[in-house]
Amino acid sequence: MNPLTQFKKILILPILIALALIVGAAPALATPGCGTTNTNLLSPVPAGYFPDGLLDLMCRELPGTRLPWYLKMNVRGDSDVYVTQVTFQPAAQTGWHSHPGPSLITVIEGTLTVYKDDCTSTTYSAGESFTDIGCGDVHNVVNETGAEAKDVAVQIVPHGAMRRIDVDDPGCPQVPPCPAF
Repeated sequence: MNPLTQFKKILILPILIALALIVGAAPALATPGCGTTNTNLLSPVPAGYFPDGLLDLMCRELPGTRLPWYLKMNVRGDSDVYVTQVTFQPAAQTGWHSHPGPSLITVIEGTLTVYKDDCTSTTYSAGESFTDIGCGDVHNVVNETGAEAKDVAVQIVPHGAMRRIDVDDPGCPQVPPCPAF
């Protein structure tokens, strides 16, 4: 073997080993959802556009009552609003993700379990609601039942932003991978 060829092999071998180690140590990739169907309930998409300042809202009590209800919402920047229904087949899941802004979610049929990236979970049944603050709140919504489930979400996101941000699987052992649908 020619000395130059041997020298090239000696230089390339450590690079190939380093690349194999890097690829082998790579974190789990984002987990796509499975068995879900998203339907935008209002047209156009997004359903609403709110210019900067229009979502600065405050209410200390209901007019004409003394009910202690307090609302404060201050959104800086233009916003888009979406109203979406998600249908979950049995064993379906959204995959691990976050949103750039808050979501108000109501389960309208069946039962859904929301897993957080710290591997804790909460289960919600039809008629129950929950919020997702967005802004890095990582979660995966799973239908762990044998029946179809549905939720409706109202989302507020920065104007022009993607509604969903896929994230890496945090490795929660109780969340099975997507089945084949």
